Amino acid sequence: MSLFKARDWWSTVLGEKEEFDQGCLCLADVDNSGNGQDKIIVGSFTGYLRIFSPHSVKAGDGPQAEDLLLEVHLRDPVLQVEVGKFVSGTEMLHLAVLHSRKLCVYSVSGTLGNVDHGNQYQMKLMYEHHLQRTACNMTYGPFGGIKGRDLICIQSMDGMLMVFEQESYAFGRFLPGSLLPGPLAYSARTDSFITVSSCRQVESYKYQVLAFATDADKKQETEQQKLGSGKRLVVDWTLNIGEQALDICIIPFNQSASSVFVLGERNFFCLKDNGQIRFMKKLDCSPSCFLPYCSVSEGTVNTLIGNHDHMLHVYQDVTLKWATQLPHIPVAVRVGSLHDLKGVIVTLSDDGHLQCSYLGTDPSLFQAPKVESRELNYDELDVELKELQRIIKDVKSQGVWPMTEREDDLKVSAVVSPNLDSVSQATNVEVGADSVPSITVKITLQNRVVLQKVKLSLYVQPPLVSTCDQFAFDFAAPDMTSVVAFSVYLKRSYIPSELEGNAVVSYSKPTGIPRVIQCKFRLPLKLICLPGQPSKTASHKLTIDTNKPPVSLPGLFPDFANQSDDDQVNVMGFRLLGGSRVTLLASRTSQRYRIQSEQFEDLWLITNELILRLQEYFEKQGIKDFACSFSGCIPLQEYFELIDHHFELRINGEKLEELLSERAVQFRAIQRRLLTRFRDKTPAPLQHLDTLLDGTYKQVMALADAVEENQDRLLQSSAGLRSATHLLILLVRLWQKLSADQTTILEAAFLPLQEDTQELGWEETVDAAIAHLLKTCLSKSSKEQALNLNSQLSIPKDTSRLKKHITLLCDRLAKGGRLCLSTDAAAPQAMVMPGGCTPIPESDLDERSLEESAELFTNHKHLIAETPVPEVAALQGVLE
Repeated sequence: MSLFKARDWWSTVLGEKEEFDQGCLCLADVDNSGNGQDKIIVGSFTGYLRIFSPHSVKAGDGPQAEDLLLEVHLRDPVLQVEVGKFVSGTEMLHLAVLHSRKLCVYSVSGTLGNVDHGNQYQMKLMYEHHLQRTACNMTYGPFGGIKGRDLICIQSMDGMLMVFEQESYAFGRFLPGSLLPGPLAYSARTDSFITVSSCRQVESYKYQVLAFATDADKKQETEQQKLGSGKRLVVDWTLNIGEQALDICIIPFNQSASSVFVLGERNFFCLKDNGQIRFMKKLDCSPSCFLPYCSVSEGTVNTLIGNHDHMLHVYQDVTLKWATQLPHIPVAVRVGSLHDLKGVIVTLSDDGHLQCSYLGTDPSLFQAPKVESRELNYDELDVELKELQRIIKDVKSQGVWPMTEREDDLKVSAVVSPNLDSVSQATNVEVGADSVPSITVKITLQNRVVLQKVKLSLYVQPPLVSTCDQFAFDFAAPDMTSVVAFSVYLKRSYIPSELEGNAVVSYSKPTGIPRVIQCKFRLPLKLICLPGQPSKTASHKLTIDTNKPPVSLPGLFPDFANQSDDDQVNVMGFRLLGGSRVTLLASRTSQRYRIQSEQFEDLWLITNELILRLQEYFEKQGIKDFACSFSGCIPLQEYFELIDHHFELRINGEKLEELLSERAVQFRAIQRRLLTRFRDKTPAPLQHLDTLLDGTYKQVMALADAVEENQDRLLQSSAGLRSATHLLILLVRLWQKLSADQTTILEAAFLPLQEDTQELGWEETVDAAIAHLLKTCLSKSSKEQALNLNSQLSIPKDTSRLKKHITLLCDRLAKGGRLCLSTDAAAPQAMVMPGGCTPIPESDLDERSLEESAELFTNHKHLIAETPVPEVAALQGVLE
């Protein structure tokens, strides 16, 4: 038998599916037998009351029938049972049973039996009190210092203390500021009640103060006390323990001192009578119950603490003296004397396991048998050792994680339907008068081995949404195939920044190793765009140069070709869902394409789609040296306007939320004042508080609507800014002929977030990333590389610093700087790059103002007019 297991002296299981709590267990000589033997009284939430007098049983035998003295069904749930001198005119012990709406006091008596059935026990109701409020718990004691009898104090669920002087009701008092009831105990030495309030502080109230305070028929004593009617209920002392308490117990040392023990959720405290901390102990496990009792050592107290790890710890003050294991989690623990066995530990679980145990050990009768001696064959051991070493070596060479060249455990593929859905699956769209199409995407999963917890998550760029974004699979057998289909459509009246979707599958191998597989799919342009009429004029224009002859636009965009305009092979119009128009032109005599629109951010998707389709067209022709370039000026001014608009919406959002918080505080303050006026027994004028409340309510609702509207506009602005950022990165890549690795670094710097939050926004994140690039791979000297960046990101005051850093980044790229992750990159060379960017002297680069720096990148609106090339006339003539 283990040294650290509680020795089972007697145990039983109470009823079936009954529930119990810490107040449902009590030990006392409830039948007044006078032999010093305690009886176990147990009540349950189903209304059963049982009284046990257990006897020691042999190992393997269950509890005997005569151990149960009495079992009564009281119909109402039993919240707490206590034994004391509750009946006037006698000092005999009686049983008090607390129900939710009733307090009953019984006398328990036994009659000697004349036959083999044994003694007969019965329970008689002495008196009962019907409660006006729902009870929570109770305590008892000689309140006021009376001798020879005990009074009962019941705490209701709304924080009222009701005192009963045995058969009569004495008074009721509301505890000030009570929100939720806590544990309650009575200290006889100080004649005070001690509880833990919902403010997580221990509070002590004198009985005399409670007795002479204002009567609490209704919960309005605070206003009456302010008006001077009655004595104010004042707390004797308080102590903030910072956590909710599970139980309180008071142990007297002697006539001159006692200790208040409080069991918290993570600590237990020992306090003096005046509320000072005597000691405290931080617990390693979550406690479930405790019981302090007097120690054999002078000036110390032992404490039994049960926890949720099936353990019962014995502490002497703060020192752990013993730890024993229980077969259940105790919710109540008591110590008593049962059949001349003193110090029996009685524990009760929430599901009715009642056990009497003691701490100790039994001698072990097991004796290990002698091991037969035999000679070892060292040759066989060497062969076995080599075989084990070979197995270990093979496992190490394979590794824990699967190798990349092996066949995947799960294959994921995505197929986008070539045609739009015949019946659109779009619901609750906000695109206006246009009919919103949808397209079906099929995801196929094929497993090679048995997999567990397979989940598929889908993501598309907002405002695109899918009809379902979560799927779960059960691959209980190898070589299974599962296909799921969903539809994607545009929900809002602005365009997404990307047409690429992402399918992520997470699963666990049979060995428990988690893995993730990602599969991307591209949605067609016709999902968000319709054929439209070309526009002759536009505010924003871009020109893309190629090294191959121009391609017929209807052949390049057959899904947008208009049969009635067969003669216009070099111009095509697009109408985005939501109303914006984009025009695409191809030069007749040169190798240029022009994209123009009224909105700068709308150029991105058409420009990107044009480059992708051109690459696909020439790949099918077998031409591998096709390339695009951009020789114009980087349109920073239009980009900065989008940044300023996005930043302005963020600032407005913060101001609106701050104003909404102020109005909400004002609204609650007016509510409290009105509630005080309505509770006052003496009517008083409202002084237009109702009018002020109505006006504040309207302001709160208007501000809430404004916050929601600003959030919608911020989401739309974020999507437009992401589109413009993608376009800017594309132009810089074509302008400086950046490699794939350099483009990835640029995307990581400009596109760090999926969406803005209150804690972290796009402006400060991008500013920190670009500043890092300027101080590392694009730095002018080693002195800049030694500068440290601010480790804390916060919303800036304005966007001037960000715009200056973006301008410096483009300037240093124009002078030969190259993006890389290593800080040891060569210093940028002072050379002139194409695109109209002239080098700036290194000495005055940082001192130059933002306006002067922006002059390096001329506004792209005037690019066509300022570029004297013959192809411009041909481009203009297409529309004329």
